[in-house]
Amino acid sequence: MLILVDSLLFLLGVAVVGSALTSAVLTLVLPRGTRDFLTLVVFKLTWLLFLPPTRLAHSYKQRDHVMALYAPLTLLLLPVIWLTLVLLGYMMMYWAIGVRPLAEAFLLSGSSLFTLGFAQANSTIELILVFSEAGIGLGLVALLIAYLPSMYSAFSYREKAVNLLEVRAGSPPSAVEWLLRAQRNEWLEDLGEDFAVWESWFAELEESHTSLSPLVFFRSPQPDRSWITATGAVLDSAALMLAAVDVNFDDRNAKLCLRAGYLALMQIADLFGIWYNAESRIPDEPISVSREEFYDACNQLADGGVPLKEDLEQGWLDFAGWRVNYDRTLVALAALTRAPYAPWSSDRSVRGMRDKSPGCVRDR
Repeated sequence: MLILVDSLLFLLGVAVVGSALTSAVLTLVLPRGTRDFLTLVVFKLTWLLFLPPTRLAHSYKQRDHVMALYAPLTLLLLPVIWLTLVLLGYMMMYWAIGVRPLAEAFLLSGSSLFTLGFAQANSTIELILVFSEAGIGLGLVALLIAYLPSMYSAFSYREKAVNLLEVRAGSPPSAVEWLLRAQRNEWLEDLGEDFAVWESWFAELEESHTSLSPLVFFRSPQPDRSWITATGAVLDSAALMLAAVDVNFDDRNAKLCLRAGYLALMQIADLFGIWYNAESRIPDEPISVSREEFYDACNQLADGGVPLKEDLEQGWLDFAGWRVNYDRTLVALAALTRAPYAPWSSDRSVRGMRDKSPGCVRDR
């Protein structure tokens, strides 16, 4: 009976270590978007600790200051969880092969995991376990060291484009403002080239934010900037150009940009279990932008000298036909990341309207 208990305890220890290694591989190594249960639990539990200070904050800037620490601290907490699970798993295995009392098993496991070497193995099986645990400990630390530069490289690439968008689309970013500034500076017909650049950005966004999923929660250096509100401004700009603006430009780039954008949002939404209708079609599913808001945007464009198509009723149908592809995922991801206020994206939720304050809304 005792042998059976020890065997089960040994197998349980192997399972605990295996779960930690599996979580580390899925989070740090596997180059595709995969939901890991342990990582998901850690992020949710950490969020519970951040929830009270965000609710006590009196302004969006204060909440953003707190939220800026959420993803980095959680990411650094993950290796601690993995190492702790490996420590406990090997303690079970050492106990099962006869390392007693529990304090001795803990001492041997800790010494092996962190390669301290002050506890000695007394048998061949103990020596095998000691070597394997030391290798796992060093491997987890090495994975994290290699992981962080890749993540911050992708973060830097993402934020460079977000920062540059402020020059073109204002702050918070707005599709209408982008088109008005393009008209004033006489490069409205050249927007196709900009959309080609953003098509590449969306392709990079899909790859980095699914394989490096914590990046989704990494916030921009400035509280009024966000990758998701920038995404909404770019996609709405392309949709408005195709649906309502009457200029001669390369519409192929706008269409490809839209497709790359909504596919990227779908892949990221899949990673976080956000539901959307992949077969959305007008008029079967409404969008969060109303017909009146579309016409108001067109009036602003017309007042700014932007040439518009004559049939704006058809323009509304065309705009809605493009917007329906990314509407739900855009608004849901803006809510998930607690994005700052921006028109036609984060403002579609109650939280977005609450965060519309002088402290976070400005135009430059």
